[in-house]
This record gives sequence, structure tokens and C-alpha cells, in this order.
Amino acid sequence: MVKDTSYTFDNPYVKLNPYKTSPLTALVIFYTDKNAKVSYTVEGESDDTSITNTVNGDYSKTHQVPVVGLYANKTNKVTVNITYEDGTTDSKEIEIKTDSLPKYVKNATITVKNTDKSKMDIGDNKLTIINRTTKEPFAIDADGNVRWYSTNYSQHTIEQISNGHMLILTKKKESSKVYNDLIETDVLGRVYKEYSFDPGTKYNDSGNSKDETTVIHHDLVELPNHDILATVSDGSKYKEDVMVQISHKTGKVVKVIDLKKILPSSMYKNYKAGSDNKVDWFHQNAVDYDSSDNSIMISGRNQDMIMKLDYKTDKIIWIYSGKKKATWPKKYRDKILTPTQGTTITGGQHGLYLLKHDGDSEDIILYDNNIDVTNGNKKTSGKYSQAVEYNIDTKNMTIDQTWSYGKSLGKANFTSIIGYAERESNGNTLVDFGFKDNGKESNIIEVDSSGNQVFNVTVKNSASKAYAYRAYRVPFYSSSYVFDVND
Repeated sequence: MVKDTSYTFDNPYVKLNPYKTSPLTALVIFYTDKNAKVSYTVEGESDDTSITNTVNGDYSKTHQVPVVGLYANKTNKVTVNITYEDGTTDSKEIEIKTDSLPKYVKNATITVKNTDKSKMDIGDNKLTIINRTTKEPFAIDADGNVRWYSTNYSQHTIEQISNGHMLILTKKKESSKVYNDLIETDVLGRVYKEYSFDPGTKYNDSGNSKDETTVIHHDLVELPNHDILATVSDGSKYKEDVMVQISHKTGKVVKVIDLKKILPSSMYKNYKAGSDNKVDWFHQNAVDYDSSDNSIMISGRNQDMIMKLDYKTDKIIWIYSGKKKATWPKKYRDKILTPTQGTTITGGQHGLYLLKHDGDSEDIILYDNNIDVTNGNKKTSGKYSQAVEYNIDTKNMTIDQTWSYGKSLGKANFTSIIGYAERESNGNTLVDFGFKDNGKESNIIEVDSSGNQVFNVTVKNSASKAYAYRAYRVPFYSSSYVFDVND
């Protein structure tokens, strides 16, 4: 198909949804007599909603153009631009007709207000991914229109990695209760790699499954060597307290970090089991890697605690928690950070990651649910949730709150579970109040450094457990993404 010279710039081959899982994308293929590069624009319905991408790669006579950012149920106008190696140019408008949205996306009522596109971090091709707890993930533009979705159900995990692909935790059958299929895919839905996890399902005397487990549960990160570090449950009576490094070459586990071997045994031995008879004493919901010192930062919701570990030795570098220093066993006390006056104690927090590391100074950001699970702030618990930036001084072992947003919104935006805060390239912060009003809606707000809203979107009626677990603002054609099919 790619080498078929009968498809020309004037008569290109256009395939909507080429891989059957991304209906608002298309693949356009054509041949030119001279070497050229290609760019395209999907026409937006208002200012600053057009999606413009330049196809990465060398000058060529054969062209494969991955078109992203189409509207649903519409005849989209796409302008394809050619720049020949000799400097001459050409352009052509093509039309691509799409179908209606599926019910779990269509029924999620989207309302946008307080939009200032000139101050939003949207560039030429950025959309906001609604990373849902379950069901189909989707992405919206500054008007709140859906411009991408996947027909693959996902759970918690959608991460854009260094090559512009995405890691999505999904399942092979929609009817399955568990998500044990991790795919490396692009926004067109082309699958480059697949990791399948067998949790070792147990059965009762009647032959019915009694212990179906989703192995990867909340987060993962790509390591510098492209291996995956994932938060997992190991199948024991304790859950969500282990991490594994998965080889991107073989799919084998090459490293295991068990937090029970690192933290005081009283934390997990004295923790009450849940209704599933599992002990969710830590509930790890975030992991991030710091290449500057080969370390990882993690968040444990059920201990209201964040910590940093040396990745080579698994030794603790620092811990921040509402648990008083004097109540820790002596061997841990020199690792406990001391908060400056006015610095918030986190409660049930989510989405911890590193912003900057310079010598003894570390800047981090997280979403503070502000719920007292075990060691949170009892006085403020339940009154508000917020995005928080901290500076950590590892020489003096102090932590200082340098920025926050959410407290002024009060109890209306309190979320007992889930949520995320993402710092954007222009200094704005995208805050996902994902479980607002006990999950009846998700409220995603973009604010500038002064706390002024430049984008506020509410997603209601999201179906059971389909609220926004996280929200990401990402380019829908990464500068490192190269699409290439030889045949």
C-alpha cells in the first residue's frame, strides 16, 4: 500500500480508524514525484482549536500521514501541506467523515467555562486527556469537544512515553472484571508491544473465580533504559505495596521492591483488612523516577505519606508524613522531613512527581486530597482539596510549601479519592478534582501561577467508575513520534 504510486497527492488513500480502536484518527497515504515533507491541519470549530502537526522524518517520495484530532459525527476538513526539497510548496483539502461517539463518552456531559485560550497551554496540537478510572479514555480541546478517544477500556494508566507512544492498561475482553493487558500504542491505535499479566486466578469448590486481581493498579513510569517500573499487587494478603521493573525487551520482572521490607512492620501488621480480606495498608498510587540521582519518589495514600528511595539500594532518602517523628522507630528518624511553618500535611494524596532537582533542592508537586486516612490533618480533613508544590532541602531535611491551589474553592471541590496536578510548559497547573461531589462529576481546572483560572471543565454523568482519575495536557503528535509502515 505504502509503495503504491497510484495514490498521489491529488488522489490520496484515506483510511479512517486504521487500527479499529481510535475512531477520530485517520491514515493518509500518497506518493510524490519529488522528495517532500508533509504537515496538516484539522480545521477547528473556533479559534485555537485547529490541530496542526508536521510529520516527523526525512524528505521522502512516499508519505504516511497519521491524522489526529478529528471531530465526531462530522465531515472534517483537513488541509494537507507539502514542502518539497527544492523549497516549492503545495496544499490540498481533504474531507474525512466520522461516526458518533460511543455511549460512555457521549453521555459524559462536558461543560466549559472561564476559558482564556491565549493563556492556556495548548500550542498547535495539545489536548486534555481524560484518563478515566474505567471505560473509554478520551481527550478534549479548549472548547470541551472530544477530539480523540480509544475504544479500548482502560483503568488508571495512560502514560505518554519518550517515543511519543502511550502505555495503556486495558483488557482483552470488555466483559472481563480485571485489567491485565498493558499495551504500548500510539494515538492511531497501532499496538507496538503488549504485556499480558496472569494473576494466578484461584477458584472455589464450585469452580468459580474468587480472587481475580488486576496486577498493575495505579501508576507506572518509563525508566531511562525504557524498562517499565509499575505499582503492582503481588497476590499475597497485602496489596498495592510492591513495585516491579519490567524489561521492555523480554517482559520479565528484573527487580522487585517490597515496601514491607522497607517500612516499619507495625504499619502493615496492625492495619485492618478490607472487605476483600486484603490488607491495603499503603495503597501506593504514584511513582516517579529521578535520573539525577537514580532514585524514585512514591506516594502511599493510606499512610498519608510520600517518600524517596535510592533505586539501586532501596534505602530511604527522605519521608514526609503527618506521623510525628518521635513515633517512628529510631532508625527512621533522621530520614523524616521537618515542615516549615504553614506547610501542609498531605492526606490521602495522589500523583506525586518531581518538577526540578538541583543539588540539595528538590521541587515536587502532588494532589493533596486532604483526607485524614491515618496520619493526615484531622482539623482540615474534608474541608478542601488542592494542588501543592513543595521544595525539599535535603541538606537540612526540611520541606516548604511554595505554591498551592484549591483551598479557596472550599468543600465544593473536596475529593476523598483520586485527583492529579500537572505543571504545564508555560508554568500553568492543570488540576483534576476527579471525584467532586462523591464522583457525580469531575472538575478539571487550569490556573496560572497566581491562581487565575484560564480553563474550567466539568464532566458529569460519567457512568459507574468512569470519572477522571487523572487529566493530562499532551501534544497529539509528539516531537519524538515517527509513524512508519513499510508495507
